[in-house]
Amino acid sequence: MEKYVPAPGELVLDHVAHFVPDLVAARGALQAMGFAVTPESAQSSPDGPAGTSNVTVMLPQGYLEFLAPTMDTPNAARLRATMSRYCGVHLACFGTPAAAAEHARLATHGFAPLPLVELGRETETGRAQFKLIRCAPEAMPEGRVQFVEHLSPEVIWHERWMGHANGVRKLACVFVVADDPVAVAARWAHFAALLPRPAGRFVHLRTDRGDVLVGRRGEWEQLFGDKVPAAPALAGYALECEDPEGLARRVLLAGAAVRKLRPRLFAAGLPAALGGNWVVGTAAALALDG
Repeated sequence: MEKYVPAPGELVLDHVAHFVPDLVAARGALQAMGFAVTPESAQSSPDGPAGTSNVTVMLPQGYLEFLAPTMDTPNAARLRATMSRYCGVHLACFGTPAAAAEHARLATHGFAPLPLVELGRETETGRAQFKLIRCAPEAMPEGRVQFVEHLSPEVIWHERWMGHANGVRKLACVFVVADDPVAVAARWAHFAALLPRPAGRFVHLRTDRGDVLVGRRGEWEQLFGDKVPAAPALAGYALECEDPEGLARRVLLAGAAVRKLRPRLFAAGLPAALGGNWVVGTAAALALDG
C-alpha cells in the first residue's frame, strides 16, 4: 500500500470531492466517461450515521470522491448548505502518515483544528477507516480543506476498482480561486507546510505527489469559461491521463464542454451531475514550470 499513501515525512494530494445532489446521476456521468466507479457507501462516525453517502473513482495516485446528503443529520445539512452556493468541487484533502502530529502542528500555527476524529464506511471490500483533521470554515474558506491518515488503504485502493477505460492514472493538481492569489497561497502553504512559488499568472504549491495552483477567477475563466465560482472556491482539478485525446472525446460525448489548450492537454467544464472543471493531459503536458 506504500504507493497509495505517503511515506513517513511525506505529504500528498490525497483526494478531492464533489458535493452532488444525486449519486445515481453522478455515477452515470462518470461511467459514460470511462471510469470504474465504486458502489455507493454510507459514511458513519463513532456517534452514528453521518447522513451522507459517496461513490469514488480510485486512481493509482489519489482518488476522486462524489458525496451526497442522504439523511437529515447536521452533517448532511452542512452539505446541503454548501451546495446551495454551487454543486461541484468543495473539498481538497492532503494525505499524511501522521494525523496526530499534523493536528498538533496546525494548532501551534493558529488554525484551531477541530478534534481529531476517526471515521469509517462499509465497502464491498471491507470497512474503510481513517483519521480526519478539519478546521473551522473561516480558517480555509476556499472549501473543506483537510488532512487524512488512511488506516486501511488496502480496502479502498482495491484492484477491482483501479482499471479505468479512459487511462486516467493520477490526481495531479487542485485549482483554487482567490481574489489575492499571493496571500491565499501563503495561507495554504502555512496550512500544509509547503513552499509557494510563481507559475506564470498563478501561484504553485507542490506536495510529494500532486500540486495546488492558486489563481484569480478571471484566469480560471480563460480556461473554463463562466463555470468558475467566485472566490473563495475550488474551481476543479487536473487529471493525468495516458490518452487525453480519448478522454476528451468521452467527455464531449457525455455532454461537457471541451477545449484543446495545446497538444495532449484539454480543459473541460463538467456535466451538471458532477459540477466543476477538469484539465486533462499527459504528465509532460501538465508539468508546471517554476
